[in-house]
Amino acid sequence: MFELLIFKILKNISFFIKNSVMVPLPSSISYMWNFGSLLGLCLFIQIGSGLFLSLHYNSNVELAFSSVIYMMNDVNHGWILRVIHANGVTMMFIFMYIHIARGLYYKSYKLTLVWLVGILILLLTMGTAFLGYVLPWGQMSFWGAMVITNLISTIPYLGVTLVEWVWGGFSVSEPTLTRFFSFHFILPFVILGASALHIIFLHKYLSSNPLGLPKTDMISFHPFFTVKDILGVVLFLFSLLFLSLTEPYKFMDPDNFILANSMVTPVHIQPEWYFLFAYSILRAVPNKLGGVIGLLMSILVLALFLFSNKSKSQESVYYKSFCWVQFTIFMLLTWTGSLPVESPFLEIGQCLSVMYFLNMFLLMYL
Repeated sequence: MFELLIFKILKNISFFIKNSVMVPLPSSISYMWNFGSLLGLCLFIQIGSGLFLSLHYNSNVELAFSSVIYMMNDVNHGWILRVIHANGVTMMFIFMYIHIARGLYYKSYKLTLVWLVGILILLLTMGTAFLGYVLPWGQMSFWGAMVITNLISTIPYLGVTLVEWVWGGFSVSEPTLTRFFSFHFILPFVILGASALHIIFLHKYLSSNPLGLPKTDMISFHPFFTVKDILGVVLFLFSLLFLSLTEPYKFMDPDNFILANSMVTPVHIQPEWYFLFAYSILRAVPNKLGGVIGLLMSILVLALFLFSNKSKSQESVYYKSFCWVQFTIFMLLTWTGSLPVESPFLEIGQCLSVMYFLNMFLLMYL
């Protein structure tokens, strides 16, 4: 009986090594393919640091802000855990956007199931990040939650009911914070499961490559690509620690260091930088429902690439040129989203929003 158990364990270990460490990959893969493994490392850092922070966090509206201050000042090494958790999500979104951009540039959307699960991971990550942004219960946390959850009210017939269900009442209050904390704790494990599914599909259909050639010249992941991944991991950890130790609050809004006050509205309510491109599209549409649709489509438009031109040739000069145009539009939308809702920034955002979707459709059918 014991020998049979040992045999099964060894068999499972052999299967894992064969299907992960020794998986065949195209020999032409460059460092642009490192960001998938870096995202996995980011996820584990976020889960690990978040578990320790959750031990000291209190979701009561009277104590939430104080519990964050307590973590920073009185918990041993609590300050470094908090800034690593906060800056880790910044690094994670940087890597995620580069990962998606690489997928578009090299037409990785031809791997249908891999692409679809990747979009699901993006949506789950954005939702988790928004829920976490509310937890410190600062001014921007409270008003950001108020504005974003109110968007649900645009849903015909059910909108108001759904908003009240999300709030747990008739305004953003303690039940809202408790629910957000619960979902923020659970969703990372859902993302972990989706990431495992993402990797399973990737290993089944095999990775794309910069040359777009048939999958013939294959080499094993270890040791040829583990060296590249280790180099990326070292650079990432150095960057995260450098940012956390020298500029720990670089990407945090100053208003969020003020206790939430429902009677004082911030001058300029805006989300974190990684949502600004979608926020710019949201406010570019005068109609509230239209803005919400534009917000959702700014992300879901990626799924439409499954119906695009899937020619094997990846050397189209026009296609790659428009990829760089799309990158420029994305950066400009992020910039306009950080600016006040006034002329000429509003008009610039509207023009860029039209260009964003137009260029996406050009990429699909070039």
